[in-house]
Amino acid sequence: MTNTANTANTTDTTSATNATHDLSHLTVLISGASVAGPALALNLLRHGARVTVVEKAPELRGGGFAVDFRGHVHRKVLTEMGIWDEIHARQTHMGRQVVVDANGAPKVDLPSEMMSGDVEIFRGELARLMYERTRDRAEYIFGDSIATLTDTPHGVDVTFDRSPARRFDLVIGADGLHSHTRSLAFGENSGHLRFFDHYVAGFGIPNHLGLDRTGRVYSEPGRAIAIGNYDGDPDRAGALLVFRSERLSYDRQDVAAQKRILADRFAGMGWEGPNVLKALETADDLYFDAIAQIHVERLTRGRVALLGDAGYGATMGGMGTGVAVVGAYVLAGELALAGGDHRTAFAAYESRITAFAKGCQKTSGNAGPFFAPATERRIRSRDRMYRLLASRPLAAFFKRLTEKSATNIKLPEYPV
Repeated sequence: MTNTANTANTTDTTSATNATHDLSHLTVLISGASVAGPALALNLLRHGARVTVVEKAPELRGGGFAVDFRGHVHRKVLTEMGIWDEIHARQTHMGRQVVVDANGAPKVDLPSEMMSGDVEIFRGELARLMYERTRDRAEYIFGDSIATLTDTPHGVDVTFDRSPARRFDLVIGADGLHSHTRSLAFGENSGHLRFFDHYVAGFGIPNHLGLDRTGRVYSEPGRAIAIGNYDGDPDRAGALLVFRSERLSYDRQDVAAQKRILADRFAGMGWEGPNVLKALETADDLYFDAIAQIHVERLTRGRVALLGDAGYGATMGGMGTGVAVVGAYVLAGELALAGGDHRTAFAAYESRITAFAKGCQKTSGNAGPFFAPATERRIRSRDRMYRLLASRPLAAFFKRLTEKSATNIKLPEYPV
């Protein structure tokens, strides 16, 4: 008799707790369907929220650079999200990357764990994986974007470029380094973007080197070319170009102008430079941007919050994808703990994520100088340092070093 009563009381308590953490009353608009947006959608759906994702592209974007995860924090979050095994099933299996001289002769051999973490997956594959897990339960609106936001005591009134106006309880900007949502809610981008004196470009090229899940990096003072084959396709490879520069003025929508910039900056480049520039002429998948970081005073304002690159992004080298996925997990978890009270949840989200994100950003300031040291002397110095770090005695130390910022956050146990 006593056991029955205790069981009933436990069940009642559990039901009450679940009801407190249920977010089925909450409507959330997420701007952006790259990685941060679908990651947040997946986490919010686990707590019952009603989610809409708006994406300006006409369909889910494929391709993109390979992104990696490392350390126990990333593993915990991805496991809780239910996608750890699937990421492994779709991983690149990327091997070693080799720094070479102008003749292609090896200078430094970089083990895969140095460059690819514990597991690596293409950004587009990761986005599709999370989209597939959420598309039947979340509303996705492609080919549209937010036009205006009006924060009110009862919700956020949103107008779109194409869709009818609607009201949502919360709006989350997960639309990248050049976030339109951030501009609408926090002001223009110019004061938030910190430029790091380098630009980066990426596009597909023929696999002239016959690479098979390996990569090559060649540097001259102030510029570098990396070529890698991540998926085992014998015909295709990817080129990554990095160059040191003053701040450039160009139209982000003008691909032809970006190609002219690259052709000018890499004219006369040794090694595979001529082949890469020839492939650039017909490339239809060019990515071009400054190596930069986003720094904002606050991640939230009223009923609007910033997630991932929109709030604490780094173009490369700052573990941006890992930070975005952890941020999505924390934001959804704090909303669940607060029963949907955005004031409480947003304050906790900022408190937990800000220092963690800034710690990861610190590593990204070295991305440009790593690929494209400014002088021959600095190229030689980089090669010596990485030759030492890649050696067997220091390999484990370097692995712990690269994981340090990725694991520098204590995650609470969020309800499900």
